[in-house]
Amino acid sequence: MIIQMEFQWVLYLIASYLVGGLMTGFLVAKLLRGHDLRVMGSGNIGARNAGRVLGPSGFVLTLAGDILKAAAVVWAGIELGFPPNIQLLGFLAVVIGHLYPIFLRFKGGKGVASFIGGLLVFNWLSAVLVGVAFLLFYSIKRSLTVAGLFAFALAPFFYWLLEKQWLETLILIPISLLVVYVQKDDIKERLMLRE
Repeated sequence: MIIQMEFQWVLYLIASYLVGGLMTGFLVAKLLRGHDLRVMGSGNIGARNAGRVLGPSGFVLTLAGDILKAAAVVWAGIELGFPPNIQLLGFLAVVIGHLYPIFLRFKGGKGVASFIGGLLVFNWLSAVLVGVAFLLFYSIKRSLTVAGLFAFALAPFFYWLLEKQWLETLILIPISLLVVYVQKDDIKERLMLRE
């Protein structure tokens, strides 16, 4: 029974990674315009670049798709009765799949929408606190990037405050740090503009 359960967990994690690798922006650009979003605009396949290249519909469809795929992965873990730590590993896997998709030579998006979607389903109160922190930092810094980085970095802390679960908090840390890490080029760009 234990072996069977562990096998289900492994399948869940593999499926989570593959779902993360289904890049909404890439698919939307191909279906709507027949374009490759990777060679247009900023070259990123996230919602912001999709909006620049495809207009509001591209932004909304990409944002919704990236949020929903991570939300679906965590929801599936809940519905299958997996423990919270396995749900979080699924969350981690879907974010990794989004950042480094096997289908697109491991060059993916920045994980912001997927992070939001997964956190909303896993612990919506933590997501609300992240949103409040984002608005607070944005009111001070007037930068979406900086506000997002600080808010996402605080997600594990908010979760721990609410639930006091160390193992789950420890799994949530690399998820938030990954999303922060892949924004490094945006951070460098902002620092260069200040010099």
